[in-house]
Amino acid sequence: MKKQGFTLIELMVVIVIMGILAAVAVPKLFGMIAKSKASEVGPAAGTYVKLQQAFVSETGENYGNFKIIGYSAPGKNSATTNFTYSDQGQYTNNTATLNTSAKETWRATANLKLNDCNSGSYWKISVAKASNGSAADAVVFTADINGTGCEELTPSYKKIGK
Repeated sequence: MKKQGFTLIELMVVIVIMGILAAVAVPKLFGMIAKSKASEVGPAAGTYVKLQQAFVSETGENYGNFKIIGYSAPGKNSATTNFTYSDQGQYTNNTATLNTSAKETWRATANLKLNDCNSGSYWKISVAKASNGSAADAVVFTADINGTGCEELTPSYKKIGK
């Protein structure tokens, strides 16, 4: 019985094919890793919006800081490996009065570079009094992203609060 192995050409073809697959897959993998790291922002912002809506419904004309609405930002001391969460509102006795001009109240700042999204880029939520004045829709939330290449990581973020 004659035993045969692979020829050098066959081995080289396999190595070239594996190299091409790796060249295509590695950038895709890094993009998926960055998206998974940024995925914590949406649920954190959604929780904030729901708590703030409940607080505004109870108080009528006021919105509150993290503590008074019962919001606990992700991570220890409002920071995770990927983001730092901060309350950007200007409050008197933990609350502020709603008005029709939007005020930034919630921010998640990237602690590290996520693909094309640089460290220091941020996702924010702003609140404003609804122009129609109905009690059911007393507050309007605006979600925005500051930073190039960040919106691709959280494509549905701007729909939060809508």
